[in-house]
Amino acid sequence: MTSTHTNQSNSVKLQPSDNLSKKLSYLSEITGKSDDLVIRPFLFGNKDGIQAAMIYVDGLVDDRALQKMLGGAKFFEPQEDKDVFPQIQADLEEIGHSEKVLDYKTILERLFKGNCLCAIDGFASCISVAIPQFSERPVTEPTTETVVRGPREGFVENSRVNTSLLRRRLADENLWIESKTIGLRTKTKISIAYLNDIVDKSLLHELNSRLNRINTDSILEDGDVEELIQDAFYTPFPTVYTTERPDTAVSHLLEGKIAIIVDGSPMVIVIPALFVQFFHNTEDYTQRADIGTLIRLLRFFSIFIALLAPSLYIAVTTFHQELIPTGLLGNLAAQREGTPFPTFIETLMMEITFEILREAGIRMPQPVGQAVSIVGAIVIGQAAVQAGIVSAVVVIVVSVTAIASFVFPSYNIGIPIRILRFGFMALAASFGLVGICIGFTMMVLHLSSLKSFGIPYMEGLSPFVWKNQKDIVARAPKWMMDKRPKPGDHLDEIRQNTPKPGPEHN
Repeated sequence: MTSTHTNQSNSVKLQPSDNLSKKLSYLSEITGKSDDLVIRPFLFGNKDGIQAAMIYVDGLVDDRALQKMLGGAKFFEPQEDKDVFPQIQADLEEIGHSEKVLDYKTILERLFKGNCLCAIDGFASCISVAIPQFSERPVTEPTTETVVRGPREGFVENSRVNTSLLRRRLADENLWIESKTIGLRTKTKISIAYLNDIVDKSLLHELNSRLNRINTDSILEDGDVEELIQDAFYTPFPTVYTTERPDTAVSHLLEGKIAIIVDGSPMVIVIPALFVQFFHNTEDYTQRADIGTLIRLLRFFSIFIALLAPSLYIAVTTFHQELIPTGLLGNLAAQREGTPFPTFIETLMMEITFEILREAGIRMPQPVGQAVSIVGAIVIGQAAVQAGIVSAVVVIVVSVTAIASFVFPSYNIGIPIRILRFGFMALAASFGLVGICIGFTMMVLHLSSLKSFGIPYMEGLSPFVWKNQKDIVARAPKWMMDKRPKPGDHLDEIRQNTPKPGPEHN
């Protein structure tokens, strides 16, 4: 009830009877006399001039622009043939974009977005001047999507900077950017970027419909939006894609997808998202096609290592020893002699230990975290083998699995792989290779049932269509990728018509 009453009182319109002191008193009271709300009375013109006050939030406005406004007010001289209020607004327009404000709710919104409000005695309306000045992080190299060859720019927390990074790479009038405000209290700006002549209009309509359904107090970062617009909740797999790289976002826009920029977050959401998309990387395209294909195949191979290596070791050593060569079987038996735990338990212990070390390395300060994760893994692994708690081969299997899980370009896809790994280990310990086959079949069926904004999650892999395989697992040369990939119905399907490179023959 308190929140509703406050919102209603804020929306009260300014009245002609509200003199300057009444306006200032009301604004001070409704903001709890916050010490960062600054009210600076001054005069327009000489000592007998017009009484006014500048109202702003300390730390959100440009001090130099503010001083320029106050300095210009001293030399203000009203013209007899003009109304004073429009004349003052026109003078303030030279400092920053100005607008007339008619109610207290708009005044508060403008104040908290970095505007300065000019209240003039004798006039009901106020003038809002946009002179924001926020402390923000400069454009730096992305930390989550590093490349050897490619741009070094990453998105930042300022949505306007992020849209400018897209504009600089995509100088096309068909790049349309729409804005929404979501969050009753945070009033977070959400920008939707897409290529109007390429995007599927039904996809755009669906996204707007889901965003309009959001009714919450706060949107603090992209994860809040992601969770409120995704298709499936009961799945470990991400159904929207996030990126920190402007060049990656632009490449998806050129494929007819939509980018969602959340003010205050350095991650940009891209929809729809496909399963194979999480294993593609910018470096696939900055390298030649053959090199990019080999690197991509290595990533797909790493999926099976990260997901199935511990469970395969458990299944083979527990149920299917006949699959192990005799010499290796003897070595494994000698290593396991004296270990007190079954294979499943010792593998589980080491996996949990490595996960703890991984999280510790991420959460601790960066210089210390790297040392903890590396030294901790070596010391603990060696000590566990020497103490006879686990066998050396278990440490090798778990280490290779952990390394393979770092190959994925997207951090989001590594999390479900890590979660499902434990499920496969339990199935292997219970049913051997049969359990692994059952679990893998269930996972594939689950992936096939998922959709991202109405697009099948396994698009490109299932159903398998040969002509659509130019940029799924392998990467064809760029001169062969003449059409935009599915999904969606693109208005403009042709993206290039470059002939095969080579010497020109007359």
